[in-house]
Formats: sequence, structure tokens, C-alpha cells
Amino acid sequence: MTRLIAERPGDGPGGAPPTAQAAASPEVSPSASPEQSNPTPDTPTEGELDRATPTGVVLTFPDGCQRLTSGDPALTAPQLSELVVTRPTTSPAEVEGIDAHEARLAQAARGSSSVLPTADAVAAVELGMLTDAVDMATRKAVGAGPVGRGIAVAAKVGQAAAAVQRHGLPPTVATPVDWSGFGQVIPVLSGSPGAGASVLCAVISDVLQLAARCALVVDTADPARSGLALATKSEGPWGPGPHSSVRIRFAWRAQALLARVETSLPVLTPGMVPAPRFWRPAVPELHATVVDIGHDAWRVSAHPLIGAGEWLRRGTPAPRPVLVVRPTRPSLIHAEQVLARLESWVQIGAVTALAQLVVMGAKRWPAGVVGVAGRRVAGLVEGAVFVPHDPALAVGGITTQVTPAPAQDAVTPLLRSWGLLPAIDAKTKRSWRGRR
Repeated sequence: MTRLIAERPGDGPGGAPPTAQAAASPEVSPSASPEQSNPTPDTPTEGELDRATPTGVVLTFPDGCQRLTSGDPALTAPQLSELVVTRPTTSPAEVEGIDAHEARLAQAARGSSSVLPTADAVAAVELGMLTDAVDMATRKAVGAGPVGRGIAVAAKVGQAAAAVQRHGLPPTVATPVDWSGFGQVIPVLSGSPGAGASVLCAVISDVLQLAARCALVVDTADPARSGLALATKSEGPWGPGPHSSVRIRFAWRAQALLARVETSLPVLTPGMVPAPRFWRPAVPELHATVVDIGHDAWRVSAHPLIGAGEWLRRGTPAPRPVLVVRPTRPSLIHAEQVLARLESWVQIGAVTALAQLVVMGAKRWPAGVVGVAGRRVAGLVEGAVFVPHDPALAVGGITTQVTPAPAQDAVTPLLRSWGLLPAIDAKTKRSWRGRR
């Protein structure tokens, strides 16, 4: 585990905390100059004195950091390396060691924004811990490799998340959004884990494009966890993004345009999802925008004003959010909890109420399932749309092939009721089944 030679808050110029310095220069190499590595000493208090060296006194502070007093001969490169990369005074396997290192990672993440949302700070800390664990495992296996990159990675993640959110925060909680450039916005939210939101997004977009509607599919999921990762034959060009580390890539799925968020960082935090205006492609007209809110519905429903949750915002024309569930009792119970968290946001006019319940993998409600529906889900049960189970789709997921006809037929009446489809005309219906 890396030990940075750091100052306590208030020691640096202007009273800057040590994490701001760590974010700017997260790694101290053995070749660093003594002037940069030896801060002005403070008078040690009782309990701070740790050990003496031929070149000075090393102090260990309550946060676990060590630093060397100045006024003594300069450190040699090997001596400096021993201080910077050494065994911690408290083992990372102990609670105190974990807490101390997590605190340093959190401070590094918040180095560029004191109001970084907790969800993003937590993600940055987790990635920093993982980075340090990977570094230690690599050194243990091969005897060499980088160390102490966790602080730097956490700082970069925090900086990117803070920069992206500055582009998307609304003036007020209830400020309506102008959705006119996106056509009919259809946010698709999972009521429970693995409910099938990505599959439903693909089915809806297929129905629209087969009816000659211009459809945009927005994939807000972390690329490594996207259910639409194999939905296109090839990756398209980059589009503009809110930050150099966060971009949007466009690709064609037949005649539907798929937009996927990507990042050069190892993780996409909730706050790093670009604001809706960054997703608008350079096309003359959009009839509909189908949004796969690929983040944890439990988190999104608690704070839907930034990130993927922004697609639930109230505006004109009014979005038509869809809640996706499985035909099981646990799924309906989870969905009730999600709606309960969203309820307050709906009441204050911040987000749009869920307009439709879609049940994936069934033609009707199994016996004994509807009875567990809470009062919020019960209001959507009667008008639920059922998308039948398809074995090939369940095993292979969404690919470049068109989604099954029975699944398309299930959602077609819903889209027609929303005015997104013309009258049925079997002679002009185009098909791209089997196309790869």
C-alpha cells in the first residue's frame, strides 16, 4: 500500500488540504527532488514522534501519513523511495488501515469539487481501492509494476464526474425540460435487477424503424455492463462529450441510431452520464428517443435529477416512462420500492410519473403474482403489456439480428396508442430479419 509524504490540512500554501496536492501530483517517484518532498515541519506533539533517521525525524500523524522534518541533509533516492512506497503503519487488512486509505481516496476524489455527490465519491473510492489491489497483486506475481495509483485514479474520476455534472444541473428542481428535439422520449427503467430493460429498448426501436420512424436509442450503461453492447455490427464515430474523458459514440442498428456513452476512465460513475442535450445527433428529425436507463434503479429513483435519471425529468412533450418487470413476486416487490422512492419526486413536479408497466417473458400474470403488488404497482397492473418469452433471445441477448416478431407484436399496440405508428399496412412493412 502506498504511503504519500503528505501535509496535514492547513500546512500547504493557502491552507490547501493534502488531497489537492495528491490529485495534482499523485505519485512521488524516487527521482523527485528533496525540495518537493520535504514540507516545512511542524513541532511534533506528544505521540507524533515515530522514529529517527540519519537524515531527520519521521513523524506519523493520526491519519497514517508519514513525513520527514526538514533542516537536515537531503534524502537520497533510495531513502525517499523507502518512505513513499513502504509497508503501512496500519495493515490494509485491518479496519483502521482500510478507513484511513478510503479517507485519502475520498479526499482525492473531491479535490476538484467539494460538492461531489456521494454516489460519485463512493465509485471513485471503490475504483481507487481496486486499482491499489491490482497493483499489489501484480507486484506480488511478477515482482515489479506500478504502485500507489489509487489516489491518482480516484482524483481523475472525481474531476470528470464534477465537470460533467456542471453541464447538466437544472436551475431549479421543478424546471421543465424542452424535449422537442428528441421526439417522444421513452425512458425504460428496470423495476428489478435483470428485468429486461435493454431487450425492451431494442424491441421498441425495431418496431419504430420497421415503420419508417426515425428512432434514437440512448444507452446510459457503463460500457462493460451494457445490454446493448452487441446490438450493432460495428462501432460508429465519436460525438462531442461534456468532458475529455467522457464521450458519446454513435452507431447504426439497421435504420435506428444507437448512442452509447464511453469513458477512457476505468469506471463510469452515475454523475458522469452526459446530460440529455449531448445525446442529440445531427439528424433532421427524431420521432422517438428510447432510453435504456442502465444504472441501478434503486439509486436512480432516489436522485433522478442528474445522470441517467435526467431522462425522467418532466418536460414538453411529456416523456412516457416505462417500468419493466419480470412475472414474479420478487420483481413486483422490487418495483413497488422503486416507485415509492420516485413518488416524492413526482409530487414536487421534478419527474414524470411512470406511464406503463411492461412484463417481460410472459403472456399473462402467473397465479399468485399480482397479489403481492403494492398500491403503486397495482395502479399499473391492469394495463400491463406482456412480451412473450423467446428462448433464443433469453440465451443470446440483443445482437444485430432483429428482435422476434412476437415481441414486436406485443408492443406495437402501445406505440400506436401513443401516436408513434401509422395505420397497419402489411404490404409496405419492411423486414430485415436475419440481417447481420
